[in-house]
Formats: sequence, structure tokens, C-alpha cells
Amino acid sequence: MNKASQITSFRSGLLWIPKTTTATNQWDSVNWKAVYKRINKLQSRITKATKRGNRNLVKKLQYLLTSSFDAKLLAVKKVTSNKGKRTSGVDKKLWSTPSTKYKAALSLKTKGYKASPLRRIYIEKKGKKKKRPLGIPTMHDRAIQALYAMALDPIAETTADKTSFGFRKNRSTHDAAQHIFNYSARNKGTQWILEGDIKGCFDNIKHQWLMDNIPIDKKTLKQLLKAGFIYKRELFPTDTGTPQGGLLSPIMANITLDGIEKKIKEKYWKAKNGTIHVNHNKHKVNYTRYADDFIVSADSKEILTVIKDVITQHLTERGLTLSEEKTLVTNIDNGFDFLGWNFRKYNGKILIKPSKDSIKKTMETLKTIIHLHRGKTQTELIKSLNPIITGWTNYHKSTCAKKIFAQLDSYVFKKLWKWAKRRHPRKSTKWVKKRYWKSTLFNNWIFSDGSTELKQAAYTKIVRHRIIKLDANPYLPEFTRYYYYREKQRMQERNRGVAANGIFGE
Repeated sequence: MNKASQITSFRSGLLWIPKTTTATNQWDSVNWKAVYKRINKLQSRITKATKRGNRNLVKKLQYLLTSSFDAKLLAVKKVTSNKGKRTSGVDKKLWSTPSTKYKAALSLKTKGYKASPLRRIYIEKKGKKKKRPLGIPTMHDRAIQALYAMALDPIAETTADKTSFGFRKNRSTHDAAQHIFNYSARNKGTQWILEGDIKGCFDNIKHQWLMDNIPIDKKTLKQLLKAGFIYKRELFPTDTGTPQGGLLSPIMANITLDGIEKKIKEKYWKAKNGTIHVNHNKHKVNYTRYADDFIVSADSKEILTVIKDVITQHLTERGLTLSEEKTLVTNIDNGFDFLGWNFRKYNGKILIKPSKDSIKKTMETLKTIIHLHRGKTQTELIKSLNPIITGWTNYHKSTCAKKIFAQLDSYVFKKLWKWAKRRHPRKSTKWVKKRYWKSTLFNNWIFSDGSTELKQAAYTKIVRHRIIKLDANPYLPEFTRYYYYREKQRMQERNRGVAANGIFGE
């Protein structure tokens, strides 16, 4: 057996390892490009079988995928490459070396699988006193979830609501925002908005509904759902919900919520011949969902009251309820907040701007960073501020945020001036400016230490986001070219923005 066949022999899900080869060498020798290609091919077949409604073939292909050593290698790679790779479960084990990663892939078996309890921790919600529970699985359980996520996601993607944008490949909050903008700008009759929020979505889904409707191995699914969690050395059972922090949970939550769009369209988009088409949408009804938050538009409050009942019934069957405090009906002329943006019509024209809460939180964060750097160098301060400013401006650069970006720069400048004057109370204004700011062709107040400059929010180029094709499926080969050019265009726009900031900042 030659070297190539040694690395890629996957009969019965096992890889033949010669005695002279270590597990470290085997992991380092994996041809990841070939692994991704083989897995994508299987996922594409699952997608096509799902579209045809061939459930038996779907099950066979899922079993083939979850049994393959390719998928096991990829599952281990995923859980050892993400943010949680340094966080252990109840067994306190981590896969941090090439040797342990490869051995983990070899030991990953689905037959007779028994899940360990989750390690329960509580993390603070942004701007709230109430903490959110988070369940941390063991590395082995995470890998099992990653394995089955590969088999489940092609099905979820194929059967998903077209206007669902959260926890889906190649979709983002910006796509959701652009979808709302498109139908609000196009339909002048879109006046009323139902802002929906589901109470404890991940924690309250009925286990029986999941067992009946999630198309993966039932024994494995039951183990994952009923694993329980350990908090302060005490074991607690889990009778409802999906474990927050698990790789399968977002996919299962999406499947649980899918179907709302279809019910709404069947009620309001249907023509006399039974077909569903946007041209028959006389009440201007549109639906947009991101994770467990959604927006429904209509031309009257009465229509939204009926739609709310339809959604409530859909959720009740799955053990879920709407949050009465957060589920509101508002007029678009008054505006509403969604995903960190404010959507509002001004004289009949829809504008999207950063929400007041988002602006306030960012300013408070920047203020805190400056305060904590009172005794540190200018370089350290700039390096701490730049990621916050860059991340926030990149998130909002597809909206009407030019004035707000300038306001943010003005706010930061005032805080930095106080920071600088506090360090040198006896120095003149001219001396302080020369010490901490430099002049360029376009700006006389660039906060710089000579080599590192503070990011100027106002120099961020506003670029309108192009919404993804709603019927695009990342697992179908006919969309490969589309996704390639979409990503290429996104990178070009990003590079143009960086270059523009560099020109004005020099």
C-alpha cells in the first residue's frame, strides 16, 4: 500500500495505520481539500434526495456520511478549531495536539453512543441583569454533534423558510435587513409591523416534537436531548429544549420554526387557482426571521392580529410561546429596532440606521476602554480601540450611518482629549496636540503614536449590501459559481474600504 492510499483508505469508516507512522503524522498528513470535497459530494446527494422526497435514500446517505472516516476527521477539526476549543466539558478533556485529534477521530463511534451530561454555566446578557444558561458538552459529544450536523444541515437548508436568515450557511443579519428594506421600499402600503420574539426558544421546544420531526438517528438524538446537565456538582434532567452551546441546537431550532412563512403565504399570497405568488399579496404581507426573532409586515393592524394567532398556533404545537412584552405591533412611520438597526419611514422613504441602543452600548464600551487605559501607553490604547470601532463600523456600513460615524469620532475625540490632558495637566494645548495627534492632507487631528493610528469611523465607505438569492442552496452544485463570485465581490468591497481608510488616514 503506497503512501497516498495509506492516508485515504476509508473502508468501513476505518483508516489503516502502519506501525511506523504516528498519529501526529497521520493528522498532519490529512488532505483536507479532498476530505471537504468528498463530504460536500455526499451532502449534495442528501440535498437532491430531500428535494425529491426520497426519505429512504436520505437515511442511507446520512448513515454513509456519519460512518465515514472523512466526516469523523472533519467533525474533530471543527470542534478543535472554533472558539470553544479551550473549554472542556464535565470530563475536563481537551483535544489540543495532532495526536489526540487523530485518536479522537478513530474513537468516534455512533453505535452504542451514550452522551455525557452538559457542564452548566451562566453568562451575562448584554445590557441585562438576567443571565443566560449555557450548556458545555464534552469534546466527544461536540464531535458527535458536528458529525450529525453535517448530515442534518443539507436537509434543513432544503426545507427551510426562504426568508429565514439566522444560523444558515452564507446568510447574515445584513441579508435579513436588506429583505425588510426591499419589500418596505417596494410596497408603499407596508405600514404596520409585527415585531416577534419567542420566549426561551432553545429551552422550551418539546422533546417529543423533536423526536418525531428531526430526521437523524433517533437513538443518538435521544441521548443528546436527555443528557441532562451538571451544576454545582448536582445532576439535573433535561425534559424540554435543546442544549444551548451545542452544534446541532441552531439547526434543530430552525427546523422547529420553519413552516411559518408557508402558512402565512398560503393565507395571503394564494391566487384563485391555488398557486402562491407575490403578485397576489394584496395586503402587503411579508415575513423575515433571524434565529428566534421575526418581523411581519402588513397594510393593517387587523391582518397582523390574525397572523399573530397563526404563528402562536404553530409555536404552541412545538411547546413554544411568544413573549408578550417583546411582541409588538408598531407603525413603520414610528420605526422599529431589529438586529441592532432602526427601520423607519421618513416621508414615505424607508431608512435603516444603527439603533440608539447599539450606539449607546458602543460609546459606553469605548469610554470604558479609554478609562481603563489611563496609565497605559498610547499604542496600547489605540490597539484596544481599533477592533471595536472597526467591527462596529463594518457591521453598520451598509446602512445610512455616515452622520452617526462622524458623531462617534467626535465622541471618541472628546474622551481622548480628556485622557491626554489628564496625563499632562501642566502642558499647553499645542504641546498635547503635537504629542498625541498628527496632521494629514485631509485631517489635522489623527490620534497616532507615529506608527499606529486610531481608526476613523467617518472614513468608512458606505456600501449597500446585496441580498442573497432566496432560493440559493450551498449544497447544490448549480449554486457553486454564484457563491464563489458573491464571496469574491464581498472581499473586493472590503479591500476597497480598507484602502479608502488608509488614504484618508495617512
